[in-house]
Amino acid sequence: MNKTLQFFLSTFRFIQAYPRVIMPILTLILCGYGYEMLVARPALLYQGTPQAISTWNTNTWFRVLRNNGFIVGYSDLRGNPLWVEYALTPVADNAPRLKRPARFQTDWRGINRVSHDDYTKSGYDRGHNAPNFAMSMLYGKYGQADSFLMTNISPQRPKLNQQIWQRLEEAEISFFAKNFGKVWVITGPIFGTNSEKLSSSARVDIPKAFYKIYVTEETDSKPAFALAFIMPQTVTGKEPLTQFVTTIDTVEAQTGLDFLTDFDDKTENHLEGTIETVPWNLNAVSKISSRYP
Repeated sequence: MNKTLQFFLSTFRFIQAYPRVIMPILTLILCGYGYEMLVARPALLYQGTPQAISTWNTNTWFRVLRNNGFIVGYSDLRGNPLWVEYALTPVADNAPRLKRPARFQTDWRGINRVSHDDYTKSGYDRGHNAPNFAMSMLYGKYGQADSFLMTNISPQRPKLNQQIWQRLEEAEISFFAKNFGKVWVITGPIFGTNSEKLSSSARVDIPKAFYKIYVTEETDSKPAFALAFIMPQTVTGKEPLTQFVTTIDTVEAQTGLDFLTDFDDKTENHLEGTIETVPWNLNAVSKISSRYP
């Protein structure tokens, strides 16, 4: 008898013999899956899960990993998240600041097991996608701990990570979130045609650039607004933020991902093809200072 058929027949007989044991287990599994797909994940996404434009492009394959405060589309092939999404709301002035962890942690869900030490002496920072400051301020110690999982990390040059990228993270939490009350952020790396690996680890691809997409929630009385950036690894760190504004269409073309798929076509086309900086008052924060020299 075929081994596969034998396995299924044995399983079926076991279920018949012990229904009172099996049925509660199956019920728990189905309920857990339903909660994950219908409740937990949608709460961390706005207007749909990002999708690969080409099903056959292995470079855009990802697994969805849910965390405290943010959600990740992780590529085990690249050792990077392809997209990370989180919501920002204003941070209270008296919100306690948590001590920054000393090390990043390997995510038990990651098949390729990228670790803190994979980046050591590589010349690249361990760059957060969901930022430590926002996750710790808004989602507490568990949000911060999840932001230090290696499935949230990408290689970033120090001048990008510690200067202009940090300036953009400061603008989103201190200005965008305060101005709109709530802002959704989708962010991640962009890879070149022939991406190199870290010199310290063959598990991790090096991005050529990074993107951020900001979207406000659409209501009956107010339209949604969107703003997108692409920042290359070659920045000096001192540039104005306005220098890197782009369209979501451009981000999609460079990442191979489709965003905001649940919007109606007219709204999606407008948001993704138009640059509108005025609603974000971007000129006022374009030259915001970095926390680092």
